[in-house]
Amino acid sequence: MMPKLSHPHALQSPACTAACTTRPPDGISSLLQGCSEMLQLALDQGPKNVSGDGIKVTRSALRCIASFFPTMIFKASLFISLSLGATYAQDLGVPLSWRKFSNSRPLSERISIAQAAINAILPQLNTATGEFNGIGYWQSGNVYSAMANTDHYSGGTTNKAQVVNMLNTVFSLRADYDQFGYNDDAMWWAQSAAYAYRAYGDNNLLNHAIDVWNHVSNYVITQDQANSGSNPNKGFTLSGTCDGQSMAGGVFWRPTSDDQGVNSVTTGLYLTLSAFLGEATGDSKYTNAAIASANWIKNLNINSDGIVLDSVNAHDCSRSPANWLFTYNTGKFVEGLSVLAAVTGDSAWSSLMVNTVAKGVKSGAWQGDNGIITEGASPNSNNDGVGFKAVFIRALGEVFTRTNNNDLRTLIHSYADVQYNALLDLAANGTSYSSAWAGPPQAFTTWGQLAALDVMTTNIVAN
Repeated sequence: MMPKLSHPHALQSPACTAACTTRPPDGISSLLQGCSEMLQLALDQGPKNVSGDGIKVTRSALRCIASFFPTMIFKASLFISLSLGATYAQDLGVPLSWRKFSNSRPLSERISIAQAAINAILPQLNTATGEFNGIGYWQSGNVYSAMANTDHYSGGTTNKAQVVNMLNTVFSLRADYDQFGYNDDAMWWAQSAAYAYRAYGDNNLLNHAIDVWNHVSNYVITQDQANSGSNPNKGFTLSGTCDGQSMAGGVFWRPTSDDQGVNSVTTGLYLTLSAFLGEATGDSKYTNAAIASANWIKNLNINSDGIVLDSVNAHDCSRSPANWLFTYNTGKFVEGLSVLAAVTGDSAWSSLMVNTVAKGVKSGAWQGDNGIITEGASPNSNNDGVGFKAVFIRALGEVFTRTNNNDLRTLIHSYADVQYNALLDLAANGTSYSSAWAGPPQAFTTWGQLAALDVMTTNIVAN
């Protein structure tokens, strides 16, 4: 039986306000009391009287309880559905079918788990090349993202020397971080440099990111190029519009003169890198570039379910198959939007971000009803999809730290915990993890470890 309400106006109750909105890490007893008070008020009001502030109370009670008490959520949800009917659409609600969408591990333990996962992959590092045995070049760049973000979120410098040294080494070996002639490869490394600049304040790494941005900007379709039908670095005629929308802002996947592909991950990477550089430097040219690329994805490459699509041919407007739905396309888009919204203060980008996250975390394209991502599960060999889902979870961590939408934060927190608990409960072999997050555990693989790093890092902050 819930305790009776200790304050006649629950919305003004200090326990409710402190516990269920700020969720203090050490205030568990206050949290319990706050949740109880809010749900009790909703129950006391009854179905006929739930309106106005009562709806807010009931919503908050459910969100509060959902974060910590999965066994109680069914009764609360049932009450709301019976009481409110279609009055309030739970677009950001946490699906009850998700597996273990909360955890009670303290911050210190979450930091230790993340660092232990990093330590487990470091023996695979080739310090001469900056790459890791068992995974590809672009995937190796993403390891440094997780390392830098772990330090950023924890407030430490445990990984600083390794990250700074290796990012400098690779930049000296590979002009503009481009080893194989792919703009997305270059920007995975540049994004790591941007994260590392944020974590450590190293201006040399910021300059690496800027150099890559300058290089890739040669392969961004401008409005003038869309109007004229030509890009000076491409040997074919451009379609200035596809499906009635301008191709301006789209970024070519490859810098070669004959490659016609413009895709969402390359454009999303450019969007995100541009927004980060705009935030770091205050230079509007980066922000304007981010806006153009965000508009390309928004106008041209999102399906009717709100999921980001893959590729468009810039010559004839042909498209990748409709079932090419990959987590990292949606991930880089929402990450870029979160930074762009912060830099511009434009609520339209925030709204688009919220809607896209809500669709992405509930998409059946890459997970089942339990919410555990299945994309890239490959116990016996590496594949690109292993890295895709890591990028998606990293992006959600960025959104979590930047949004002031408490419902969205609860949804991300819950989704991140589903992946976190799956890895720890079902896929762990000591401090190493299978690329199949639903298990079973297996011996160490570099690609499995890569996939897990961003989950562990994101859960430092998204709890």
